[in-house]
Amino acid sequence: MDDLSSGQLAALRDLALKKSGGHVPFVNIAAARALTELGLAERSREGWDITAAGAALLARLAGPPA
Repeated sequence: MDDLSSGQLAALRDLALKKSGGHVPFVNIAAARALTELGLAERSREGWDITAAGAALLARLAGPPA
């Protein structure tokens, strides 16, 4: 799963921002669907939401806190 495209990674970051209450004007539908197939996002009434697996992947990619 570390080989996400730049669009998929951007969509995953947008979904994390959305979950934290940030404003996300647009999430790429193709990228969100691909993330859903990988278990990193899920479809909801509001569009797509990041899953625990998606949040864990972002945390791992960010590395340890400085």
